[in-house]
Amino acid sequence: MKSLPQNHLCQLTLLGNLVAKPEIRYQANPVIAVAEFVIATHSQWFDSKTQQKREWTNYHTVKMVGDVVERSLLHADKGDIILIHGILVDSKRSGRQIIHATYAHPYNKGYTQSINELHCSGSISSDIKLVTTQYNKQLAEFSVDINFYAYSPVTKEERALTVTRVVHVWDKQAQYIAEHGLPGDHVILKGKLNYQNNNKENQLIDCKYVTLLKSSS
Repeated sequence: MKSLPQNHLCQLTLLGNLVAKPEIRYQANPVIAVAEFVIATHSQWFDSKTQQKREWTNYHTVKMVGDVVERSLLHADKGDIILIHGILVDSKRSGRQIIHATYAHPYNKGYTQSINELHCSGSISSDIKLVTTQYNKQLAEFSVDINFYAYSPVTKEERALTVTRVVHVWDKQAQYIAEHGLPGDHVILKGKLNYQNNNKENQLIDCKYVTLLKSSS
């Protein structure tokens, strides 16, 4: 019997504002709607070094395909609040790390507290690097391979996908995973989607909670 890839968890929920009106286009054979848009989410924190509140904005590139596009985005406009649910993917056309949305719902323009929640599982695929930041916090950095299945509205079939993402784990959890984690071990992650400071805008899993499960091999 042919062995199937591990079916990991990969779920992302965002609530933010549309940076521009979604552009809807149609591809042929079969005729199917495709939309790409950008969502801005905001986070605030207190900077103990400056004793001031700071805010950071992330810009998330999102793609939708299929009937859900017209149901969700036909009347959406710049500045609207939008709720999406989706998965992390690597764009075959552009090579970018983006979000494939399976659900979207726009709301009227305005301000709302953002939601940026990522739940996933996978296997550690690199050595774990433990560093101390300029704010004297411990940070563990490693890569994770996430294998999962996603339904394609084009082929009408489930397809196996693999994405590799950098993970940041902080403070006591950073120390723990650096001491006990090894490549091949399984991790379950809860956090938010950020981006590395480079021109490619590579996705970064900023982990709030991590569970380490040792490999049986």
